[in-house]
Amino acid sequence: MIRVHHLNNSRSQRILWLLEELGLPYEVVRYQRDAKTMLAPPELRAVHPLGKSPVITDDDITVAESGAIIEYLIDRYGQGRLQPAAGTPERLRYTYWLHFAEGSAMPPLLMKLVFDKISTAPVPFFIKPIVKGIADKVTAFTASDFGRTLASNGDGSDHGWGSHHFVLGGAVNGGKFYGKVPDIGLDHSQSIGQGILIPTTSLEQMFAPVARWFGVSDSNLSTVFPNVGHFDIASLGGLLKQTTKQT
Repeated sequence: MIRVHHLNNSRSQRILWLLEELGLPYEVVRYQRDAKTMLAPPELRAVHPLGKSPVITDDDITVAESGAIIEYLIDRYGQGRLQPAAGTPERLRYTYWLHFAEGSAMPPLLMKLVFDKISTAPVPFFIKPIVKGIADKVTAFTASDFGRTLASNGDGSDHGWGSHHFVLGGAVNGGKFYGKVPDIGLDHSQSIGQGILIPTTSLEQMFAPVARWFGVSDSNLSTVFPNVGHFDIASLGGLLKQTTKQT
């Protein structure tokens, strides 16, 4: 029997959806967050050292992390359902977006949740403008200069040349996609082979506006980013509402 160790207000909801779609019998073991701190109870550490949800146990097998659980359940019980056939371009895109959702997308979304909680937290009325002002003046961003290749090396995948990034906070012109999404595939003009895609936007183009917000002057940008002169940084000039950090 599959047991889902379910924590309220967690991403274990998606595991329950998957089990329902697969028509598998399962048991839910419920855990409640601390009402004040919103932390998971220590009992979850007895199931898995991470002490967080989702976690499933399937007889003597314990699996954590949403993406790993999804792959385990579909590979073992899917019988060809809910994922494209292996070796097809559709399967490649499926794998890419599955890991993108868990790897690149979740950290900034979690940070946004934290800052939203700060700005809406119950505080005395006379300091509420200060608290909200602090949250509005925080700019957060992801900072990894590589992703993964789309082709297998026989034992996984290698480091690729680029990845999606997120910038969020009160100073960000949000709701926009900057740059161009590359075609997800192995044989096109943006691919150089072995599943390596050529990035469409440089790190300098993304981080120059962020550096300006943090107070780096235009004259010092080339010191921080030696290759900045090779790219059109004005193309992402509208990323932030403010060009210099407000204090």
